[in-house]
Amino acid sequence: MTGNRLTSWAFADAFVAEDDALRWARDRAREAGLRSVSPGTGAALRVLAATVDAKAVAEIGTGTGVSGIHLLHGMRPDGVLTTVDPEPEHQQFARQAFRVAGFASNRARFIPGHALDVLPRLADSGYDLVFCDGDRLESLDYLAESLRLLRPGGLVAFEGVFASGRTVDSGPQPTEVIRLRELLRAVRESPELVPSLLPVGDGLLCAVKR
Repeated sequence: MTGNRLTSWAFADAFVAEDDALRWARDRAREAGLRSVSPGTGAALRVLAATVDAKAVAEIGTGTGVSGIHLLHGMRPDGVLTTVDPEPEHQQFARQAFRVAGFASNRARFIPGHALDVLPRLADSGYDLVFCDGDRLESLDYLAESLRLLRPGGLVAFEGVFASGRTVDSGPQPTEVIRLRELLRAVRESPELVPSLLPVGDGLLCAVKR
């Protein structure tokens, strides 16, 4: 990749400035050893939530609230984010980050637990957007649940599908990368979805449910 392209990519990723709440949440994620979505990915999530006029969003992987803040900024003022994470202590950081960002407590519903235990309890066709940033080994299961959860015209997004370049590397790869390749193929070939792969952060796979 040329220097100009790398510079342009870095400029695009930092194009939308982040506030104190997001910086605080990022600091907590670093301290906990967690990955956070990049600023560019966060900005893309805001746009996607705004594009579908999202009132109900489901998030797999709360972390410390970085992606959740971006999603809430893009959602309708009366929208509710339902966010699932197996680590309740991480969700406590996210609660505080949302509060610092100025969101009322009723704007987010925190559900601790394993995503594949929680998602089946959520309403069919009840969501405008599903954001997946959980266990990559479960990506295909998240896709199946997302198709059930989304209304027609709703949108699903998967973070980290480049896997730091390993997804397109021809050498031997771990099982999680093989699962990501299977996910990319399934989304691209599904007659139910209109897909796109955005080169922001570590790759954001998006698709609209027909």
